[in-house]
Amino acid sequence: MSDVILALNAGSTSLKFSLFKLGPDGIDPTALADGEADGLPDCPHLRITAASGGIDTALDAGGYEAVLARVLDWIETHDSSMTLIGAGHRIVHGGAEFTAPVRLNKAITRKLAALNPLAPLHQPHNLVPVRVLGASHPHLPQVACFDTGFHASNAQLTTRYAIPREMHDAGIRRYGFHGLSYEYITSTLPKFLGDTADGRVVVAHLGGGASMCAIHQGRSVASSMGFSAIDGLVMATRSGAIDPGVLLYLMSNRGMDEAALSDLLYRRSGLLGVSGISGDMRTLLASPTPEAREAVDLFIYRIGRELGSLMAALGGLDALIFTGGIGEHAASVRAGVCAGAQWLGIRLDEAANQSDGPRISDADSAVPVFVIPTNENLMIARHTLAVLRPQTEGRAKQ
Repeated sequence: MSDVILALNAGSTSLKFSLFKLGPDGIDPTALADGEADGLPDCPHLRITAASGGIDTALDAGGYEAVLARVLDWIETHDSSMTLIGAGHRIVHGGAEFTAPVRLNKAITRKLAALNPLAPLHQPHNLVPVRVLGASHPHLPQVACFDTGFHASNAQLTTRYAIPREMHDAGIRRYGFHGLSYEYITSTLPKFLGDTADGRVVVAHLGGGASMCAIHQGRSVASSMGFSAIDGLVMATRSGAIDPGVLLYLMSNRGMDEAALSDLLYRRSGLLGVSGISGDMRTLLASPTPEAREAVDLFIYRIGRELGSLMAALGGLDALIFTGGIGEHAASVRAGVCAGAQWLGIRLDEAANQSDGPRISDADSAVPVFVIPTNENLMIARHTLAVLRPQTEGRAKQ
């Protein structure tokens, strides 16, 4: 019999997941299958890719319930030797209370739902599969893995805004996000950096959501994101950092209410807002329009500004890492960032950059630069296994 763990990452219209097998030693999970359902919640299309055969099928209706029922049925029928022992979920916001992975129950799920206003694009959707599995498989252990958790090591001074103390104490503070990605990248650094893996590293997670993190001795020191996942870099449709005075102006002079501001900051800004064309970096890089070029240039410029800020937090820089969809695949974006960082002694290896690395800096570069693909689902599986380990150890002894 093989124990397996299902790692889930739910969005507003899609559900990505991976199935991991536990080795005989029960230490590091091995990927068995990957899958994605899009078109949620109405008429989802489900794809599962596995070495021993997957599926590609349209579901007439049923939303997350139908998708998860089909996934669980595939697990049960695909290989009768597999036993699903737990499900791990990416939960974007853990607030001040949840700084480490935790086994879910109804009380904890309610507390996490209370954080929905802090991550409205993510948190409500992250929790839907939790509720669906809780109803259909009430005895299946479920584990929440938090994107904010990796940044719990930030010093209190780093997390504080200059607002009245009681507001900070009530939870209005910097949290940071993309923690599962940063945690995975950190786990790979010894392979790429050797003895300097515990040094001063900046990781740029660049995708539809984008952020950067300063890491020292394997721990988060500072992040470009703050109280919410809007802050920091330019993103696909999110504004990134913006003067609060702009929002006050829009409220008082444009009559914009909370809903209108939320729509502006989360859905109509970023690369889409600047270009007027798209929030997809691939589309913008292929576009000849000056507006598309300006959006890309602004994206690169803000990365350079944030790199300087995070270096100041670290007191130097020993390595720069690119990850995420844009970070892993957009060579011209990486080249632009590195060109702007020549003052650090960074020198790009053009051929290596065009082939996506892993090392894209040349031998004379004062700071090594790498492209490292992230794997948030593996991090979820590792955390889920760690939370459930007493259970899995008990099974192994039977």
